[in-house]
Amino acid sequence: MKSRDSLLRLKRFHLDEKRRRVAQIEMMVRDFERMAADLDREIAAEEGKARNSDPTHFAYPTYARAAMTRRDNLLRSALDLQSQLDEARAAVEIAFEDLKKIEVLDGRERANERAAEQAREQAECDRVGLQAHLARASA
Repeated sequence: MKSRDSLLRLKRFHLDEKRRRVAQIEMMVRDFERMAADLDREIAAEEGKARNSDPTHFAYPTYARAAMTRRDNLLRSALDLQSQLDEARAAVEIAFEDLKKIEVLDGRERANERAAEQAREQAECDRVGLQAHLARASA
């Protein structure tokens, strides 16, 4: 019983850890995408100030060019995190299935234990009833 409860707690802990990992990666992806959108706005503002939106032009703003590079790196990192996110989600599914298997087995074992206890109680009641009947019959 105690080991079964410990196993259930362990499986729940593993599932919670994997869910936290998914949430952490999702948050990182959102942050990267938000920062990339901020850089897009800054690039557009710089291009507006310089009145030059051609990155190949020699007079294109240096800050805008650097911001483009940072934005591209952020988007690439967000894309890389998507594969990690897919793997983490798959791990959550596996951990969830493992937990459900253990919970089902635990439920069956508990039902068997309850049935055995009820059978013992019924046998005890039958024994007491039989003794009472025999006591009345002999008196």
